[in-house]
Amino acid sequence: MGNSALKAHLETAQKTGVFQLTGKGLTEFPEDLQKLASNLRTIDLSNNKIEFLPPLIGKFSFLKSLVLNNNKLTALPEELCKLKKLETLHLNGNHLRQLPAAFGQLSALRTLSLSGNQLRTVPTQLCGLRHLDVISQISVQISHCPRLKVLRLEENCLELSMLPQSILSDSQISLLAVEGNLFEIKKLRELEGYDKYMERFTATKKKFA
Repeated sequence: MGNSALKAHLETAQKTGVFQLTGKGLTEFPEDLQKLASNLRTIDLSNNKIEFLPPLIGKFSFLKSLVLNNNKLTALPEELCKLKKLETLHLNGNHLRQLPAAFGQLSALRTLSLSGNQLRTVPTQLCGLRHLDVISQISVQISHCPRLKVLRLEENCLELSMLPQSILSDSQISLLAVEGNLFEIKKLRELEGYDKYMERFTATKKKFA
């Protein structure tokens, strides 16, 4: 992609506060963006080949939305955690194994998407995020957690299709709480594998009784 194309995008972004450059084969975060650090509210660089976010991401102090789906990120810089106004962070389809230690400082964060990464555990940093209110996707890998018995997903924005069927049929989860989402509970009962889930639920209930 030529400099003139990038320049045109930067000029538009200066007016709109939105920088969107998706599917262009970018291998790195465009450093020229820092000239707009005080203008930008949204950055969307999805479907590129970006391998790392530079520490200068911490300069975008007014950023509200950062979308980096389907890139090649293996880690995130600690500087990302300085973004006190960041409300939306989409990182689906990368190679992340962990989150920065200071991730809990993203105090405005409301929506976080991390499906299709290589996270082995649910990051403890999420516990400090007071405003986090939407989980929009559930990874199939959650079914493979041998010690996960209780999964509470109430009051999110989940469609029934976003729940991997393997949670019912192949996991160790014996209490699945999904009230307050975008589907009726009775629809959940019609899914294949629900009877297997109920067997685990009933067996566990006896233990609690």
